[in-house]
Amino acid sequence: MKILMVCLGNICRSPMAEGLLRARAAERGVSLITDSAGTSNYHVGEAPDLRAQAAMRRRGIDISDLRGRQFNAKDFAAFDHIFVMDRSNLANVLALAEGPHQQARVRLMMDMLPEAELREVPDPYFGGDDGFDAVFDQLDSAIHRFLDELEHGR
Repeated sequence: MKILMVCLGNICRSPMAEGLLRARAAERGVSLITDSAGTSNYHVGEAPDLRAQAAMRRRGIDISDLRGRQFNAKDFAAFDHIFVMDRSNLANVLALAEGPHQQARVRLMMDMLPEAELREVPDPYFGGDDGFDAVFDQLDSAIHRFLDELEHGR
């Protein structure tokens, strides 16, 4: 199973989501291939934002090995599930899809938590450290739910 996480620049939300998915899947003994990408090319080749790395490190997860890359149409064939962080990036990803079979692989990360008040993962880039901590908690809940689905064959 191959999972791709997508945000705008691929230095905050999507690498945090990828790191969390790797860690939580390993804790459960679930074998996955993970990656992350951005819909923009702003940070191609860059490591995750230092604040994102710090928020993850505080919880024992290292994402310093990740590097930003841009989402492209080939990702539809390469990944089973593509999770995007907000509606703007959802629209950008779906615009590259070649039809319903590719569109069906894409969904908002927060679709995993239909009961949650927030329907998007907010971009913490222009805020402080607390925004990264909040994003961590939000992503962690959604990723646990996704792994529950995988484990129960839904």
